[in-house]
Amino acid sequence: MILRSWLFIPADSEKKLAKVDAIPADAFLLDLEDSVAPSRKQLAREMLPEFVAARPKTQRGSQLWIRINPFGTPYALDDLAAVMPAAPDGIMLPKAAGPDEVLRLSHYLDAFELAAGLELGSTCIMPLVTETPASALGIGAYTHAQLPRVQGLSWGAEDLSSALAASANCDERGEWDFTYKMVRSQTLLAAHAMGVQPVDTLFVDFRDPEGLASSCRVSRREGFSGRLAIHPAQVEVINAGYLPSEEEAALAARIVEAFESQPGLGTIGIDGKMYDMPHLKQARHTLELYEAHV
Repeated sequence: MILRSWLFIPADSEKKLAKVDAIPADAFLLDLEDSVAPSRKQLAREMLPEFVAARPKTQRGSQLWIRINPFGTPYALDDLAAVMPAAPDGIMLPKAAGPDEVLRLSHYLDAFELAAGLELGSTCIMPLVTETPASALGIGAYTHAQLPRVQGLSWGAEDLSSALAASANCDERGEWDFTYKMVRSQTLLAAHAMGVQPVDTLFVDFRDPEGLASSCRVSRREGFSGRLAIHPAQVEVINAGYLPSEEEAALAARIVEAFESQPGLGTIGIDGKMYDMPHLKQARHTLELYEAHV
């Protein structure tokens, strides 16, 4: 299933966790990393398993993912040991150093799933692939790795700009500077090369729904399938921004129907326009996304 909105929720906030069931996000990223202070990480680990286990996979309206702390900190394995018995849908790996580190996480998940009696391979992974200079330089390596647990790739600008000692990551118009445009494009290309979801990064101003809506339309046009969110007010805007319109879905259905009714043809004319195999592939993708959420 294509997931459009991925909302971060601090795992140590009982108040914010209590609101999850009323928010229409496709996935929640229950955060043990940046939004939880070191002094509260153990508390978050104690709260989170009960919260997730109370929402069994077969009854969840939204997927529940956990953003663990990165490898290289003293917290990552403790995070996994705490949350895996509750059967989260996936793990977000921040500051991913590359495919080898994702494979390392996959091996850990094998062990935790077996210990918890979960189906082997049932926990997905989404790495954040641009948060350090070294990882940003190695995005292409993901396309050559065997990583069946990976469901999507996403990227981030804030940690990278901090690592680069940059004073900002956008220009005076609010557009990404070149370095961030580059790693964003590489994330998009790598995800499609792997056949997984490309998930765009945060739109940081949650008080600007019009700006977010415009940014989502551009992002979907470029090929991203969803977006990270930092505030519940962003969720419905993101869901709408990554959903094809009725007109797009209707045209896609006509393209698919036309090709299926004439299987020997490689090109089809509809309303004076010619469509070929790439258009058919895109039409099927549009229908899959539209039908999944309407």
